[in-house]
Amino acid sequence: MRIAIVGAGANGASIGADLTAAGLDVTLIEQWPAHVEAMREHGAIIRMPDRTLEQPVRVLHLCEVATLREPFDVVLLLVKAYDSRWAAQLIEPLLAPDGLIVGVQNGMTVDAITDVVGAHRTMGCVIEISSMMFEPGVIERHSGPGRSWFAVGSTDPSTAGREEEIAALLRHAGTVEVVRDIRAAKWMKLVSNATTLVTTAILGLPMLEAVALPGMRDLMIRSGEEALEAGKLQGFPVLPIFGLTSAEVDRPDGVVELLLDTLLDGFVLTGTKTTILQDWVKGRRSEVDDINGRVVRVRAEHGLSSPVNSAVVELAHRIEAGELSPSPENLSALLELAARR
Repeated sequence: MRIAIVGAGANGASIGADLTAAGLDVTLIEQWPAHVEAMREHGAIIRMPDRTLEQPVRVLHLCEVATLREPFDVVLLLVKAYDSRWAAQLIEPLLAPDGLIVGVQNGMTVDAITDVVGAHRTMGCVIEISSMMFEPGVIERHSGPGRSWFAVGSTDPSTAGREEEIAALLRHAGTVEVVRDIRAAKWMKLVSNATTLVTTAILGLPMLEAVALPGMRDLMIRSGEEALEAGKLQGFPVLPIFGLTSAEVDRPDGVVELLLDTLLDGFVLTGTKTTILQDWVKGRRSEVDDINGRVVRVRAEHGLSSPVNSAVVELAHRIEAGELSPSPENLSALLELAARR
């Protein structure tokens, strides 16, 4: 089986190193030139709490995709949600006729991928790995394979029964569950992301520091509750993720808080900064419109406001416009905006 990982950032390189270490045929494809050259020189260096993996990997610059000729059987897509469509278009000519692209990403990216390669070549996935990267070729992975989690699911009858093909690969990188309703599972991850990713990034703090500030935890939970309700408006059931059970999410009024505590207790460390904050530190735009912005749009379609998520989106856009910097001083503005909408 020939496997490509398109998007070899912190999570993509971590998974690529795990699969390569397991003896699989893996090609990493990445758009950050310095990161590609660093991995070519000394492999992918994955620093975990209990060990460091220095794994030689095969890695290509994005522009080198045009030189490839042999098709891939599986493509794991680990680019930002907003890059999903063009990344799928880039690799589609190299996807085998019966191959699969798997969006191992945040956000509801399944349909964008399906539009490009067809439902018969698309598989859905939920990912939970805590990792950071600020130096080319060096990843700080805060949740190693023993503490990482994935869900895999078919999006169409044409791929039903093929879930285990992907689950077997990802088990080299973490615990994997096969789920029946992958779109609902991905929305549950979006609920968790709406609770934590942008909210804490606005304060410029690691998650555990941000949630401890007065008023912050309540605001985060309210953001997640808006997202949970938006999922119900779309007909998505409340499903367990992160290894939880159906019984544990059976009380709707406590689901968001349970997801928050499960994430903070089991997947992040003291210094873990969200992917959103990492993007801003690097001068990149974030996935806020694919997460909190998606919540705002869905609720608006049903005539509902989104006080907290709208406030989060507004401040995030101001940060990306250069009007604000991520800082704990933004908490008062965030609370004020969320209260008056």
